[in-house]
Amino acid sequence: MISTKILAGAADPTPSVMPAYNGRVLAYLTSSITFIVGIVEGHFSQSLIWFVPAAMLWPHLLYFIIRHLKLNQSSAARENTLLIDGAIAGMSLVLIDFSLVPTIFSVLMVSFSFIIVGGMRVWILGNFVLVISLIISSLVFGLQFAPDTPPLVSIVAGIGAGFYVSVTAYYTHQQAKALVKAKSQIQHQREQSISLSHKLAKYLSPQVWQSIFTGERDVRLETQRKKLTIFFSDIKGFTELAEEMEPEGLTELLNNYFNEMSQIALKYGGTIDKFVGDSIMIFFGDPTSRGVKEDTLSCVAMAIDMRKHMKILRQKWQSQGIKTPLQIRIGISTGYSTVGNFGAENRMDYTIIGKEVNLASRLESLAEPGEILISYETFSLVKDKVMCRDKGEITVKGFARPIPIYQIVDFRRDIGAGQSFIEHETGGFALYLDTDKVNADEKELVVRALERAADKLKDR
Repeated sequence: MISTKILAGAADPTPSVMPAYNGRVLAYLTSSITFIVGIVEGHFSQSLIWFVPAAMLWPHLLYFIIRHLKLNQSSAARENTLLIDGAIAGMSLVLIDFSLVPTIFSVLMVSFSFIIVGGMRVWILGNFVLVISLIISSLVFGLQFAPDTPPLVSIVAGIGAGFYVSVTAYYTHQQAKALVKAKSQIQHQREQSISLSHKLAKYLSPQVWQSIFTGERDVRLETQRKKLTIFFSDIKGFTELAEEMEPEGLTELLNNYFNEMSQIALKYGGTIDKFVGDSIMIFFGDPTSRGVKEDTLSCVAMAIDMRKHMKILRQKWQSQGIKTPLQIRIGISTGYSTVGNFGAENRMDYTIIGKEVNLASRLESLAEPGEILISYETFSLVKDKVMCRDKGEITVKGFARPIPIYQIVDFRRDIGAGQSFIEHETGGFALYLDTDKVNADEKELVVRALERAADKLKDR
């Protein structure tokens, strides 16, 4: 009777997993004991006594061969050595003349090992090797069938097989418990990593965070030249407001403003670079881009949307008692800039530098409250869809010639009879109506509100 190793890893030291070496030693030990008892009982030929020392030496010899060839962790080596054991098992069955009880328990042990190590594929392949070994061994040693197995041999064979199966099943169970525990720990660590990554994401632009965590971009000091559209904005009147308000109220107002503007920026695909005081810096074209023209149109559309939304925020703030008329002013420039990770190996900042950045900042500082100023490059990319006014030229450090600049009026589709919005603001009255954003369910509510306001005004 013979069997094989149980689990992967020819010399696995993990206490919860039975090493293949120990499993093979146990299998051959139980087989040797059965052979000894069978010889003593006269059931097996005494000439088979050579099998006992051979069976005891074979696991050790195979172990050292595997270690010498450095195949300890090779799954192919584990399966191949298991097939060798299957061939030896087939030969041993012929040598014992297919003694019924030892044969049954031997096949049981071998099949159990096949399934434990490699599943159904190895079970099928192993049994095929076993049958081939039976045929070849029968041709070499002759085919005979032993008489009924003596009770003592049957008992020893049964106890040996039961002990082997029980021990291997125990260690397999221990391995399964270890795997479940490891899976639970990995899941817990994964949840912690996801939670941490979402927290860290708040310190990065979503596009940059996505490119890092998907492996599209390495976290190392590297930059590249790309054509980008750069956006700067600040709040006119914020300095005066800061002198009037308490720090807590001012912080709440500013965070509310940044939150609203960030939502708009993300809607249009902008990469939020930084917040400085009441200023926002955003750029389009990296790490994702839809082409320079589309990026520029998205940036301009974002700026127009921010300007409109500022009217809503201003009314909200006035209802909260903030009298200072806060307005946004914006500068936009398009051109080649250097973008990437700047800083040190242990502290980096994903940002952009270049003269176009300086130009966008300068345009923002020159803009009047509620005004959006753009460079000529930006104007040339959006002029077919956006109405602009010529604002002359300015001189900017880093540029050899004066820079033509333009003021954005609005999208051409929203000007004239086809415009989707109406806005008016005066003392005691503010109206901002965008018909594209009013759905059918809200339409009647808006009409009734306007009618009540008109009736109220007529009664004065």
